[in-house]
Amino acid sequence: MSTETLVLRSTRVVTPEGVRPAAVTVTDGTITAVGPYGAAPPPGAAVTDLGDDALLPGLVDTHVHVNDPGRTAWEGFRTATRAAAAGGVTTLLDMPLNSIPPTTTVAHLRAKQAVARPAAHVDVGFWGGALPGNTADLGPLHEAGVFGFKAFLSPSGVEEFPSLAPGDLETAAARIAGLGGLLIVHAEDPARLERAPQRGGPRYADFLASRPRAAENEAVDRLIAVSRRLGTRVHILHLSSSDALPAIAAAKADGVPVTAETCPHFLTLTAEEVPDGATEFKCCPPIREAANQDALWAALADGTLDCVVSDHSPCTTDLKVPDFGAAWGGISSLQLGLPAVWTAARRRGHTLADVARWMSAGPAALAGLHRKGAVAPGRDADFTVLDPEAAFTVDPAALHHRNHVTAYAGRTLHGVVRSTWLRGRRIARDGALAEPPAGLLLERQRSA
Repeated sequence: MSTETLVLRSTRVVTPEGVRPAAVTVTDGTITAVGPYGAAPPPGAAVTDLGDDALLPGLVDTHVHVNDPGRTAWEGFRTATRAAAAGGVTTLLDMPLNSIPPTTTVAHLRAKQAVARPAAHVDVGFWGGALPGNTADLGPLHEAGVFGFKAFLSPSGVEEFPSLAPGDLETAAARIAGLGGLLIVHAEDPARLERAPQRGGPRYADFLASRPRAAENEAVDRLIAVSRRLGTRVHILHLSSSDALPAIAAAKADGVPVTAETCPHFLTLTAEEVPDGATEFKCCPPIREAANQDALWAALADGTLDCVVSDHSPCTTDLKVPDFGAAWGGISSLQLGLPAVWTAARRRGHTLADVARWMSAGPAALAGLHRKGAVAPGRDADFTVLDPEAAFTVDPAALHHRNHVTAYAGRTLHGVVRSTWLRGRRIARDGALAEPPAGLLLERQRSA
């Protein structure tokens, strides 16, 4: 049987032990050694010298709305995974909405997989959905390989994916705990949202008032209580309110199996800079104030927050009307997450190793993707090659996702993705994608 061996050299390889010059040996798509930069390559190996470009583990994005099938005018597996590869993301997990059908039964999962299989430029896995009345579907979905179950505590924005009332949440959480599964939750309290002023219109300040921190804080408290009582692994999605951080930290200290993520837009954009009518900045929960952002960064540094993922939630351009009450809420950032986060991280004194921990190792650990998330022997040879010093100005027309709407338009970002590698194959180079697509469909790894 023939084998293929290649060596990637860089003066800045981001390993779990830190950043150092190294030569990474890959055999048949798996990392087999991380050795000295100047070591002689194995006989017959193809050698690529990256110079001073940094070699990071491929990013893992566990929060992506691909919307395929059913709302493919919003996005699709081909366009989403092209954007992912161009941005250094080698693995993504698709959310169970806003596709039609949602991933709430095994039949619906199979429909999604059939669409994704021939189109995926990166590896793709799937979350299931927890809805009122689908408790009987959770076990079969778990056995079919979904990575966990998403639920909303407040309205999702699409009628085919209703939220869980408190009783439904208890039922779903108990069943998921029995499966040894993971419950991931959009955490905003619906009663708090209903009591908040709902003025609509173009003013961002009015929209921010309509999604108060208290809605997040109370929902997080409820989820921690459920996790503490039932033992359910609970992950809090796209945390925006820094006021909820002390409760999360305390729960972790008590051994409650709760984790939390935040997103590039919460770490890089602030409420003070959002222009009125600029609904490309609308998301739920919302972008908050600069002081709130500072606290999110501190929580990443101390481990209260576990990872940074995109919550890529695109739509057609016509749905971004200049009325914050009426516009679709979602920010498209799949291709831009790494440079956006690195631009802010370097300014705050963080390192590439920090970014790799937040955007690759952390999401991989959350999903149990044990072959992903690190430049280390035995892992898949998934890499992002980044020029950390290079800068570029975001041109929406140059993005690969289907609708070229982004809150980062016109911004200058540091960190240019030079190439992306999936299991030892270069799948993107300077924004150009290799054909045919080389991504695989992933399933949750069963315990031995």
